[in-house]
Amino acid sequence: MGKPMSALAGGVTTDAWGTIIASDEQQATVRMDDGGCGRCGEPGGCAGNHAGRLFCSTPRTFRIPNAEHRSVGERVRISVVNGSVGRSALHAYVFPLLTLLAGALSGSALGDEAGAIGGSIAGLLIGWLGLRQAQRRSRRDPRLQPSIGP
Repeated sequence: MGKPMSALAGGVTTDAWGTIIASDEQQATVRMDDGGCGRCGEPGGCAGNHAGRLFCSTPRTFRIPNAEHRSVGERVRISVVNGSVGRSALHAYVFPLLTLLAGALSGSALGDEAGAIGGSIAGLLIGWLGLRQAQRRSRRDPRLQPSIGP
């Protein structure tokens, strides 16, 4: 096998299993198993897999670098560095919510209800721009990318 991929080289990882359903020279499309990380009932487990089934019944698929040229139909372990999923959730949910609230409070202080509405819209725009910037940074950071494990 080749050298370890980015998530594996980054230290402690969270792993999930999936099956390669398509592959090209550089990328593999992986359909993830329904099991998640398997820590639902353990201390520190989020039980997110149970909640996810309520809202999304379609199989989850991801495009992942395929440096080892794994083949279609092969069952593989997908690894991400611990903390990267939590950091992504923080950026996606908390940051826009905080900018919305800050905008609403600032606008309300300046112009009552109309100011609060305008401030909320401005806060959401700032939150969206911040989220886009965080996404661009994380795409360029190889430590935060999922990888196919050994």
